[in-house]
Amino acid sequence: MPAMTTSMLDAARDLQPIVDANARAAGERAALPRETVDAFVAANLQGVSVPRAVGGAELSLVDSIDVFAAIAWADGSAGWSLMASASAASFFGAWGGDALVEKMFAERVPLCAGQFAPNGTAVRDGDEWVVNGDYQFGSNIDAAEWVGAGVMTQPPDGSGDQPDMLFTIFPAELVERRGNWDVLGLRATASEDYAVRDVRVPDSATFRFFAPVRHRGGPVYELGVLGLTAAGHAGFALGVVRRALDELVCVAKTKHRMGAATPLRDSERFLHALGTLECRARANETLVRTEFDAAQRRMEECAGPDPAMVNRLRAVTVHVTHDGADIVRECYLLAGTTALRRGPLERCFRDIHAGTQHFFASPAGPIELGRDLIGRDLIGRDA
Repeated sequence: MPAMTTSMLDAARDLQPIVDANARAAGERAALPRETVDAFVAANLQGVSVPRAVGGAELSLVDSIDVFAAIAWADGSAGWSLMASASAASFFGAWGGDALVEKMFAERVPLCAGQFAPNGTAVRDGDEWVVNGDYQFGSNIDAAEWVGAGVMTQPPDGSGDQPDMLFTIFPAELVERRGNWDVLGLRATASEDYAVRDVRVPDSATFRFFAPVRHRGGPVYELGVLGLTAAGHAGFALGVVRRALDELVCVAKTKHRMGAATPLRDSERFLHALGTLECRARANETLVRTEFDAAQRRMEECAGPDPAMVNRLRAVTVHVTHDGADIVRECYLLAGTTALRRGPLERCFRDIHAGTQHFFASPAGPIELGRDLIGRDLIGRDA
């Protein structure tokens, strides 16, 4: 396992120059350059968090975060697309039925996309579900071979059954793409709207959102969708923030702002701001590592998933995304007009702010954590 971890992270770092160069050349392109996608596949990076039983690397949460961060450092859109694909593949690699896995993972870990919010319906027809829905934010859909969709089941009239929330997945050619990704940040993620019309999905290509059954992989997959997804978003945020700080240091070595008495590298005011931002970024990196490593160890000790622990992972992810956006904004302002021009720092500014708009950066995680804290027993203290 350590050797695979090292080789996977080394592979991600080796790809940074290619991913960065392609991002610089892509301009307004609304999808990742094919060379970037092919490089991911050649290194099996789309399998970082996928069970080994289906060809993935099954890295620990922290090691997966490091890989996502390394790619996001090179390009936020590439890091986002990679974590979206790897997360979806990990879900169905762990929780999908055997018939699906034999087809979906027949040659390698496939590239995936999809929105799993329950924006569609599924109606039972024999051993299959008929899925319909309209979806947004299908990140990586331009490269995806399989596309997922969240649905609410529609019980037959008079059955008395309650609707259930399912995740489904099917070949990408069954999706109607809308091609409407014209945005400020994360431009190359191809996070288009898409439609699903009367797509037939077997039971093996579904799992219950609230109670997925683990068929493959280690106990960490018992964390469920929310816990696993949080790791991808945390890695994205850490990578973009680290790149912004690195770029600011490069700017400071040569920049002398108009009207300033000294170059940035000699300005104590600037140096204080830079040092403070670095400490904040390192604190966030430590927070992510501490919490996700603790979750990993808890699961490996067979303690089972704890809703409060999952809420903590979600809240940590929200925090590092929003605090990260603030750090990047300060980097942008400190760099002056250099950041205004197209380049890595300008790209970091746009991408991290786009990331703050995702559900995984919404107040939901901290709110649930707050509820947990209010409800916790205070041992040894007066009520």
